[in-house]
Amino acid sequence: MVIERHLDWAGCLNVRDLGGLPTGDGRTTPWRAVVRADNLDRLTPDGWAALHDYGIRTVIDLREDDERSTSTARPAGIDVLHVPLDDPADTDFWYRCIDDETDGTPLYYRPFLDRKPERCVAAVAAVARAGPGGVVVHCGIGRDRTGLLSLLLLALAGVTPDAIVADYTLSAERLKPYFAEAHAVHGDVVTARLVRRGTTVEEALHSVLAGLDVEAYLRASGLAAEDLHSLRARLAATGPAGTPVVPVGAVPGSPPIPHPRTPAVATDGYDE
Repeated sequence: MVIERHLDWAGCLNVRDLGGLPTGDGRTTPWRAVVRADNLDRLTPDGWAALHDYGIRTVIDLREDDERSTSTARPAGIDVLHVPLDDPADTDFWYRCIDDETDGTPLYYRPFLDRKPERCVAAVAAVARAGPGGVVVHCGIGRDRTGLLSLLLLALAGVTPDAIVADYTLSAERLKPYFAEAHAVHGDVVTARLVRRGTTVEEALHSVLAGLDVEAYLRASGLAAEDLHSLRARLAATGPAGTPVVPVGAVPGSPPIPHPRTPAVATDGYDE
């Protein structure tokens, strides 16, 4: 049976399950454990029902306070955790990214990991501490912040670099209707930035992964051992027959400064 990774949650464009991805030892990541998404504020009532029916019980919102809607109606039984990732108050970092033309590309990931380890650990720990049921992580368009957290989670789960890179690139196609609606050429701008730096999206992501020991990074940045164990249990790979394989050491069964990155085009509730 072929399971579709892309999820049709009415109102959102860029939603997919992080299950079914190959690990280095020949297994795959579990389905319905972690989903990545764009702006959940745009979900219709049917979209929220689809999210709930899919088994999601925890929403981790990586956006800043001024990006979030205060009027979004959500079904009962869903925990929403606000774990802002960017830290826009650090204008020195973000304006440097703009000047270097790394903003909106994977080229900012490694400098961000080096400068904001506490933010990255907080986001990873939120996934580790989520209650029973599936977790969805999201930001504005489900690419940059969500892409970084997804990269950390998938790398920790042992997913192959090629599969992590391929997952990231899926967002470009899914977001085309949004950028067309906004009359934006953001995708072309990002590509042009990478070309001027002599690289591609794929090469930039492989460069990040090549020099990153995710477990060592998270431990050194303050992730608690119990959080690491819980996270490994949630992301435990499955064997050929679909039987969960719990890694050694895991716990079985644990489950207003203007943002300098805001694009100049109308976003209708979306941001990077």
